[in-house]
Amino acid sequence: MTSKPVRFGFILLPSFTLTAFSGMLDVLRLASDEGDHSRPMRCAWQVIDETLAPVRSSSGIQVVPSETLGDPARFDYVVVVGGLLKRPPVNAQVLDFIREAADKNVHLVGLCTGVFTLMLAGVLEQHRICISWFHYWDFLERFPGVDPAQVVADRLYVFDRRRITCSGGRASIDVAAEILRRHIDQSIVQKALRILQVDNAGRASAAQPLPPGVQPTTHPVVRRAVLLMEQHVGHALTLDELAGRLGVSVRHLERLFKQATGQSPQAYARGMRLRLAAWMLTHTKKTIAAIASDCGFSDASHLGREFRASFHLPPSVWRDRAQLPDALLAAPDPMADYVSEVFPGRRDFF
Repeated sequence: MTSKPVRFGFILLPSFTLTAFSGMLDVLRLASDEGDHSRPMRCAWQVIDETLAPVRSSSGIQVVPSETLGDPARFDYVVVVGGLLKRPPVNAQVLDFIREAADKNVHLVGLCTGVFTLMLAGVLEQHRICISWFHYWDFLERFPGVDPAQVVADRLYVFDRRRITCSGGRASIDVAAEILRRHIDQSIVQKALRILQVDNAGRASAAQPLPPGVQPTTHPVVRRAVLLMEQHVGHALTLDELAGRLGVSVRHLERLFKQATGQSPQAYARGMRLRLAAWMLTHTKKTIAAIASDCGFSDASHLGREFRASFHLPPSVWRDRAQLPDALLAAPDPMADYVSEVFPGRRDFF
C-alpha cells in the first residue's frame, strides 16, 4: 500500500454528467481522511483544464477548474468525465495533454462519454473499451476503424492495463473503489462505500442496466447475454461465441436461458431481431431489404418468412397498417405491443 496520496486530475468536458463526476469524487473524499474531515491525505484531486473558466455540466451546474493542464506526470490518474455527445469539439490542448499523460505512463480513466475523448486522442489502441450500451452504435459510427470485438457494452467498467473505461453513472463509484483497493487498505474503501450506502461495489463482471423487456431479477449471465445479442443484432453471434464471451458452457447458458425466459438463446435472439424489424418498419423509411440486413436476416425473403410466422402479417402489410390511426391498429393486430417495447434508444436507424 502506498504512503503517498494517490493523485487524481479531473478533466470535465462541456456538458459532463454530475453523477459520474461526483460519484467518483465522493469515494476519494470519504476514503481520504480517517477523521471524516475530507482532508486530502490518502487521495488528492484537482479539476484541471486549459483555462480556469467554469465548465458547465449537462444539468447547468458549473464547476471551476483549480489548475491549468501543466505536466500530467504530477497525477497518478487522469480522469476524463464526459456526458452529452452533442457538445463543442474537445480542444487540441486537452487532447495533447491526454497523449502526453499516456506517454508518461499515467493511468487514464474515461467516464461516460469521456471514453470517446480518449479514443479521439488515440490512447486506446489495443485496449478493451467499455461503452454504455446506449452509446455503442454512436461509438462505432464515430470510430469506424475500431475492432468491435474490443468494445464491451455489457459490463459496467473495464480495467485494461493503464486504461480504465466506464459506462458512466453509478458505475463511477465502482471504478473509484476498484482503483483505491490497489493503493489503500480494503477496510478504508469499504467504510467509504458504507457511508455512501453502497454495499456491492467492485462489480467488474456485473451487467449494465438493460433496455426495457428484461426483468431485473434475471440471472446476470442471461442479462449480459441479452446485451451482447442487442450489441450484435445485425450479425448474430453463434451459440459457441456467445457462451465464450460470457465464460460459461453452451449447456449452462441454454439451461439459464430456459429457466429465465422459457426459450433457447437462439429463439430469444430471433425474437429480438424480429421485434427490432417491426420497430424499424414502423419508424423508419428504410427498405425491407435494408431492414433485413440491419436485423441479421439473409435477405428480404428470409425476413418475410420469419416475420409472417411470428406476427401473422408480411412486413409490407405491417408497414402499411402502421400508417393507420391507432384505433384501427389496436383490435386486429395481436403483436402491436411489440412495437412500443423495442429499443427506444436506437437512433442509428434513421
